[in-house]
Amino acid sequence: MYSRARRIAIPLAGLVAVGLATSTATSTAANASAPPDVVSKDAATPAQEAVQFWTPDRIKLATDHDTDVAVRSRGIKGVDSAPDGPPGSVPPIGEEKTKAVKSKQVNLPNTVGRVFFTLPGADPRDSRSWRYCSATSVQGRYRNLVATTAHCVYDVKTNRFYDHWIFIPSYWDGNNVWEGKAPYGIYAARTFNAHDDFAVKEDYDYDYAFVNVYNGIKVQWEKVGGTWKLTRKNVGRLGDNVGGQGFTWNRSTKVNVFSFGYPAGEHPDGDRPYTGRTMKWCYGRTAPMPEAPKYNLQEHFGVKCGFTAGASGGPFLYNYKSASRTGYLIGVNSVAWDTDGNDRYDHISSPYFNTDTYKVYKTAANRWTGNMP
Repeated sequence: MYSRARRIAIPLAGLVAVGLATSTATSTAANASAPPDVVSKDAATPAQEAVQFWTPDRIKLATDHDTDVAVRSRGIKGVDSAPDGPPGSVPPIGEEKTKAVKSKQVNLPNTVGRVFFTLPGADPRDSRSWRYCSATSVQGRYRNLVATTAHCVYDVKTNRFYDHWIFIPSYWDGNNVWEGKAPYGIYAARTFNAHDDFAVKEDYDYDYAFVNVYNGIKVQWEKVGGTWKLTRKNVGRLGDNVGGQGFTWNRSTKVNVFSFGYPAGEHPDGDRPYTGRTMKWCYGRTAPMPEAPKYNLQEHFGVKCGFTAGASGGPFLYNYKSASRTGYLIGVNSVAWDTDGNDRYDHISSPYFNTDTYKVYKTAANRWTGNMP
């Protein structure tokens, strides 16, 4: 069994770490303490501005973000990752003291949706900066937590977190411009939480992030004289509306998982089987993946799946129950793989969730947000 030696943490200049379970509901992201290898940063874009930015026209034109996060390899034989401590789990919202009922069909989780953002420093009026990924609501003390990949919150080219970041759970592209697309409301980012080794070293073994979001709002858009007008209604906490997946770490790399996401990009050969308009899923048994120097990647595990760009950030769910639509977050869609050289992606991989992952999760899971200012 292989376990990478622990690295020296190099905190990002200008970013202040945030609180643990002892932090109070009135503490802010910029003034509480956290492990030195956890990087936290309040969103640069005010929440109201982020929500108002994403008009139906812009939502429609947003493109899948992770077109270049892919690897070609010969086979999938990799070196297994070893736990760096005892396994642990946090139950899904609503299942803290209950037993799940079995279901024979695959019901899509309400917790999974799309995140939208703009590239930092870019002109937000330029549609080339309008991007999206996938994500899921996850259990947290204040029911305000979204899990995704770090490359869906942080731009390694500019060393900045993305702007205009919002989460829409259960997104689907219905006939009505917004009634279909945001059935449970829109949730704007308050605080991003990621691992220092992704931000500093671009290390995809740490390609995970947890985002605290404000309470959601339901919106109604109306176009008047060529301009979109917005009315909104507060709908409360994310976890109260859609639930939240459990969280688990230091588990085996050989487990059965469901992977969910919104793929839309093309395969290397140009084929484009997905549109990103609706949620898709894969199911299979995971296995360790090979090293990928391009991403400083040594500890990923993956599942056979043809997902393309746009699915990044969606969850690997372990012990998923269709009846409750919940399971345990054991990974996130991070890198697409072509393992047989036929120019078609055939695997999707996730960083191995260990104690380092739990530190980032725990920091985020104990942070309060509340209503948008």
